[in-house]
Amino acid sequence: MRVGFVGLGNVGGKLAGSLLRNGVDLAVHDLDAALVAGFVARGARDGGDPVAMMRESDVVITCLPSPAACAAVAGAMLAEAGPGKTWVEMSTTDAGEMVRLAGAYVAQGARAAECPVSGGCHRADTGNISIFAGCDRATFDHVFPLLTILGRRVLHTGPVGSASTLKVMTNYLATANLLTCCEALVTMKAAGLDLATTYEAIRISSGTSFVHETESQMILNGCRDINFTMDLVKKDIGLFQAIAAAHDVPLEISPLMVAIFDDGIARYGARAQSDRIIERLEEATGLDITAPGFPAEMVDDEPEERGYEVVPLRGAV
Repeated sequence: MRVGFVGLGNVGGKLAGSLLRNGVDLAVHDLDAALVAGFVARGARDGGDPVAMMRESDVVITCLPSPAACAAVAGAMLAEAGPGKTWVEMSTTDAGEMVRLAGAYVAQGARAAECPVSGGCHRADTGNISIFAGCDRATFDHVFPLLTILGRRVLHTGPVGSASTLKVMTNYLATANLLTCCEALVTMKAAGLDLATTYEAIRISSGTSFVHETESQMILNGCRDINFTMDLVKKDIGLFQAIAAAHDVPLEISPLMVAIFDDGIARYGARAQSDRIIERLEEATGLDITAPGFPAEMVDDEPEERGYEVVPLRGAV
């Protein structure tokens, strides 16, 4: 199977690296020529441009920074889509737009799937990230061998649109976790507690979370580098807010989160690392929320394993 990969950024580059590391026949494209050159040096082919990649590949995977970028690239590739071609989108994007684009591919006899990922860049780097797959079952079965290289846990969420909706929800929850961790760490520091002890108290308790066990370490190290920027957080929680508004759900926490990240972007810039959001509280209190002994980057220490399908529990019918 010939695979093309468009978008070699923080997440896409690591996902494409898993394919290359596992011997997949891979062509790549990115607006940054240096990223493409790095992959070519490791054995990939320069795909030229997305349209050429759709023409010459069996499957083209895109991992792009915004719904607008996804629409532009997918729209351009559509001219070469048809029977035997598959488009897989792995970004966090707008569900309605994904349904529209996927429908255009299917109308031309091609397959289309949305497969956003969750679990952090460090797990994308080792092929141990989780994948949500929204598509018909036949398409899922077709792309499943590739998904088991790209990720560890693969969940078929239902039709196109379902995976994007669920991924936006998980990113909303992760952001809420981040903000509560920030408030907890600053409050414990103000109360005179040791931050390393505070970290462990959270980690071994009912208050822990994936976000705490990863991002709190980046905060306490002081690097605040989690490979995810404030503008991407704002995009994702904005998409979640839009879903709630479309279904008349009167959220209270979500609008506050949007406002907090609007303020963070105004202070530190759209491309600032998302974990720098704690600096708003550091500045307000004059406290330094760092501690020795925490790593400067997240590393997945679990061995790389071939992925498997996660099957939801169902009650008796």
